[in-house]
Amino acid sequence: MNWLLLPPPGWAWLFFGLFALLALIQLFYYWRYFRLAAFYRTRQKPGFGGPVSVVICARNEYHNLEKNLPLILGQDYPDFEVLVVDDGSDDDSDQLLQGLQSAYPQLKVVSLRENVNFFKGKKLALSVGIKSARHDHVLLTDADCRPAGPHWITRMADNFGEEVRLVLGYGAYEARPGMLNQMIRFDTFFIALQYFGFALGGKPYMGVGRNLAYHRGLFYSVKGFTSHYKVMSGDDDLFVNQVARPGNFGVEMHPHSHTISAPKASFRSWFRQKRRHMSTGKYYRGSHKRRLGIFHASQLLFYPLLATALATGWNSLAGLIVVGLFLIRLGSVCLVFSRFARKLGENKILQFSLLWDLLHPFFNFIFVFSNLMGNTKRWQ
Repeated sequence: MNWLLLPPPGWAWLFFGLFALLALIQLFYYWRYFRLAAFYRTRQKPGFGGPVSVVICARNEYHNLEKNLPLILGQDYPDFEVLVVDDGSDDDSDQLLQGLQSAYPQLKVVSLRENVNFFKGKKLALSVGIKSARHDHVLLTDADCRPAGPHWITRMADNFGEEVRLVLGYGAYEARPGMLNQMIRFDTFFIALQYFGFALGGKPYMGVGRNLAYHRGLFYSVKGFTSHYKVMSGDDDLFVNQVARPGNFGVEMHPHSHTISAPKASFRSWFRQKRRHMSTGKYYRGSHKRRLGIFHASQLLFYPLLATALATGWNSLAGLIVVGLFLIRLGSVCLVFSRFARKLGENKILQFSLLWDLLHPFFNFIFVFSNLMGNTKRWQ
């Protein structure tokens, strides 16, 4: 055992110290925030039961509307309307919607035909939909999303109460063969772990427009999307970043509350989607950017510094400490991932989760770097 007492080279202590710092930062985030989502126990909910307007924006989404809209219109909820904003479609969506209106009286359609350029992305269409809604409580999703079951509205709306005016939900992706699908679903899972975990830790910073509900008064209180109307994305995360405060939001994770979308079929299309989604981070509040920045930097550098620390002094006491910290962090990740996946009903994600834990930070770095090189222009 004398080899354990061998000191590493003097310069190697820098790598040991940096790795230990990164490991402790990672452990702090996993146990301070992420375990709150993984071990979350649903509290007694107010049981809202009031009227809800489901708002969907669609541009050339004929096939998605044909497949998904009847599932939304057939929800088991006492009082709701579904408002579809047809944002200049030229694919016969209007004829489909007219046909559905005759079968479903709760369907309302608003058509936008003029090309108005002062709003980026779908923010104009969404603003029109929210303002045109009959009810003050709005539930947002996309045309390519379907509810996980007939009680989606109930599960989301039951979180509303006297203080709760915003509800964060989960938007899942379909499980399909292939590593790209695994990566997309892990990315979605991991983002949810972060925004649910930070929200439950009193630091809400984002939600996803595929499954998000709020009182219309919140929308009016910040003048809608006017503070970021020039940003292509942000109708979900930048809005939540503005209005979410401790006490005014709820989280809903039950599998019956999810929406499910078809994932991108090629890396190129997913790459464009991710670039667009990540382009909004620079507009977050300063405290949120610092908190997220520290975590993602520690995640990106964790494995390179692990390899460097072990290569420079594996046969030392410091090397043993490095291995110990790595194993503690690995055990924490496995526990949090497994509990959170079980809570969301996403157990299949666990199969390659440790591989994606290694690769995911580097993909995120590529997405962030590519956003510095150019901008995206499409809202879909």
